[in-house]
Amino acid sequence: MGVVHKLGIIGFGGMARIHYDKLLLPRYRRFEVKGIFDISPLACEAAKKRELYVYPTLEALLEDKEIDCVLIATTNEVHGSIAKKAMYAGKNVICEKPVTMSSAELAEVMAVAEETGKVYTIDQNRRTNRDFVLMKRKVESGVIGKPYVIESRVEGSRGMPKGWRTLKRLGGGMMLDWGVHLIDQLMYMVNEPVIQVYCKMLKVQYPEVEDNFHLTMTFESGLTAIIEVGTNNYVTHPRWYVMGEDGTLQIDGWNCKGKIVRRIEKEDVWAEEVFYTEAGPTKTMAPRSEKSTETIELSLPEDVVDSISVVYDQFLDAVEGKAELTVTPAQAMRVMKVMEAAFLSAEEKRSVDVRI
Repeated sequence: MGVVHKLGIIGFGGMARIHYDKLLLPRYRRFEVKGIFDISPLACEAAKKRELYVYPTLEALLEDKEIDCVLIATTNEVHGSIAKKAMYAGKNVICEKPVTMSSAELAEVMAVAEETGKVYTIDQNRRTNRDFVLMKRKVESGVIGKPYVIESRVEGSRGMPKGWRTLKRLGGGMMLDWGVHLIDQLMYMVNEPVIQVYCKMLKVQYPEVEDNFHLTMTFESGLTAIIEVGTNNYVTHPRWYVMGEDGTLQIDGWNCKGKIVRRIEKEDVWAEEVFYTEAGPTKTMAPRSEKSTETIELSLPEDVVDSISVVYDQFLDAVEGKAELTVTPAQAMRVMKVMEAAFLSAEEKRSVDVRI
């Protein structure tokens, strides 16, 4: 076994406990968790039950010379300030998303990373979600031709969990919670600038922050990405719906069940007769003949490792000088600027021209 790094966890709420219980404790051997710090007595008790050392202060954790890496999993509004303190204390940083509350604050953190020479990355673990990888592979294979619309949706019907997600000052709302992931997926996939952003945000159940939003991003080539997050959807849309010049891809949910329907004959000649439906006659919307298309069933890609361990491995490979970061601060900056344009669009009720 190679180098074992000493990890300090700052913030031991729900997400940090998932990291620890599902990965760090049972099977991840490149980290040894030295201890945690949290301002919540309940979080500290949860750590003690797991036999983890609880540092009395953040400064005490950062002063521990054995710790060379920290995971920041606090509420969103202090991500940036803690990251700067940690890097000045000589720690490499992996931060939960969103990295900061603004692009200006992120620029400050990036400057500290440059000044200290410390590795600074973001937990964008949803780049390895199997539904996203499956969609990306199929679109990039050319099976549906050139894509012109990509629709990405995450929807539930239980509202938002109570607590910090409902409070603006703590970085709550669905844009900073889910939008940051879904925007990152598409910007990671599409290698071109975003030139226009339009966003509609809804406050259905919570007065301070959006619990639903509809975001449209236009890329330089004209490719349109539609991202929707809803927490009051009792009937959900497909997770992915992609329109290409030669076919359509649909993935129903995270289980990756879905299909591709693509044309195999162009059918330039239109049928002479009008097609009759329950809603009346139509010619434009007449169905294609069966011989002109084929259907490809989709299923879970078994070769994809969908785990936070991928993020940790890439982070530690960079710490050890074995590889460059895969999730970079510059990528996080692009995502942050799109989100800022989305907030501006929603506030001013207009599309926002950008070059991101």
